[in-house]
Amino acid sequence: MMSQMPQPIALSRCPICEEPLESGDRFCGACGYDLSAVPAPPDDDPTLVVNGAGPAAGAAWPVTSEPAGSDTPPAAPAAGAHELPPTGSPVSPVTGVRFDRPPEPDEYPLQAPDPRVAQEAPATAEGAKVCVACRAGRVDLDGYCENCGHAQPRERDHMEQESGPIAAVSDRGLRHHRNEDAFAIGNATLPDGQPVAVAIVCDGVSSATRPDDASLAASRAASEALLAALPRGTHPQQAMHDAIVAASRAVNSLAAEPATAREHAPHQNAPACTIVGAIVTSGLLVIGWVGDSRAYWVPVDRGALPARLTEDDSWAAQMVAAGLMNEAEAYADERAHAITGWLGADAYELEPHTASFKPDRAGVVVVCSDGLWNYAEAAQEMAEAVPLDAAVRPLHSAQVLVGHALDGGGHDNVTVAVVPFPAPSQGAGSA
Repeated sequence: MMSQMPQPIALSRCPICEEPLESGDRFCGACGYDLSAVPAPPDDDPTLVVNGAGPAAGAAWPVTSEPAGSDTPPAAPAAGAHELPPTGSPVSPVTGVRFDRPPEPDEYPLQAPDPRVAQEAPATAEGAKVCVACRAGRVDLDGYCENCGHAQPRERDHMEQESGPIAAVSDRGLRHHRNEDAFAIGNATLPDGQPVAVAIVCDGVSSATRPDDASLAASRAASEALLAALPRGTHPQQAMHDAIVAASRAVNSLAAEPATAREHAPHQNAPACTIVGAIVTSGLLVIGWVGDSRAYWVPVDRGALPARLTEDDSWAAQMVAAGLMNEAEAYADERAHAITGWLGADAYELEPHTASFKPDRAGVVVVCSDGLWNYAEAAQEMAEAVPLDAAVRPLHSAQVLVGHALDGGGHDNVTVAVVPFPAPSQGAGSA
């Protein structure tokens, strides 16, 4: 059976050189273009979504094959093609299929769910997460709705926790695409029956790979070590030292994972974070740290002087200690926040700092990342930001302090734990 030749499309001009054509021409007489290769026109133009975000279901999206970093400019769209305006979402709002996703996506505003869609939605599998936007689609493993394509809020974007008399809040801030801070808080009882409260705050080093994993691993390891050692009678200062060592080991272990864990960031440093922690008993306050996360003492009696309880492992602190700059000059320098101590496999040497205090009055310990103290650096500034009732409403106070940082610009992740001193009896919580 003879194959049929493709029939030419009736065209008045060549689609390449626009030379007039004669009826029945198979090739352009001017440029030689094969007119049989011209596709038949569709019945009508493809329908675009009203907001221009993408084609209707069934329409093809343009695909480019240039490798990342190629110097070859992208090809111009074919004549008559619809050029779609760029959209902030990498997911088609019509088909719910992801075509591309930037490496560090911004958060996308979530539209209010349509109650009609929610009512008609089929039941999802038991345990599956339902989209917070459309209330209908399941959330895939990457955190996107399979129905409407919306990115879902991540659990660590904003976290709040109370544990007996202490509380902590962590927020992504206004400029970062994810929260790389982590915290852990808890309560235990010493062998003599005294209550003891524990708070740990870790800040992931953004220039390292997987900083969020590093801070989470460190905070968990340190907290678990403290809550195991203190009831056994280990002295709080020794327990804090050992907890920082345990946190360091947990972060170091992240660098030993298979190479595939770092294939997307092969040139970054090993996972790393800072750490600061507080142990509060009925008469003793112990602080431990590595890096530039801090602890402050704020007395209930605001007529008494507050104090910063830690010294940063940072370039600025070294300049001040060496007498080369005063504190204002050092922290105004762009190199101020370059840290000289951290937890991680590529740290020069682990040197946990610990200090013990016996305050003579009631107060609160503020344990925080630099996302907060950037906006309340001096001890007096921090005391002014702490609510007067912080000792009895620690969660509210932590929320206020995070709000203080966000109001100041929220340039970094913000994490703070508020720990009353002395440690009240077990079961006392915030009002």
